[in-house]
Amino acid sequence: MSVVSEFREFAVKGNAMDLAVGVIIGAAFGKIVDSIVKDLIMPIIGAVFGGFDFSNLFITLGAVPEGAVMTLDGLKEANVPVFAYGNFLTILLNFIILAFIVFIIVRQLNRLKKEAPPAALAATPEDVMLLREIRDSLKK
Repeated sequence: MSVVSEFREFAVKGNAMDLAVGVIIGAAFGKIVDSIVKDLIMPIIGAVFGGFDFSNLFITLGAVPEGAVMTLDGLKEANVPVFAYGNFLTILLNFIILAFIVFIIVRQLNRLKKEAPPAALAATPEDVMLLREIRDSLKK
């Protein structure tokens, strides 16, 4: 029974609960960043570079059958092996943006944390002071 009670104690500790909440919020935040990259940033980059779409950058690694659509989805549907480096670039940009946002958040949280002032030295109790005086007088 000690394993169960030990697990229960671990599960309700603040750190474990904070981690669980962080993972859930992180997953939702990742979807938001994914949408920002796919729906906002990549279309702007595409417009700047003349309609360029990273997600359709690929190299075919096999024979393309007749009638296959020459898009990434079309080739994957036709079971043609493709080297989809454009999709990788999109996911890499997604990661860089997410990492930068997390860096900014952690940086701001560290700024908000106030360092605890050093604890003032506690006054020496009177009995200790008396014992020190006796000790010093005996040394003479």
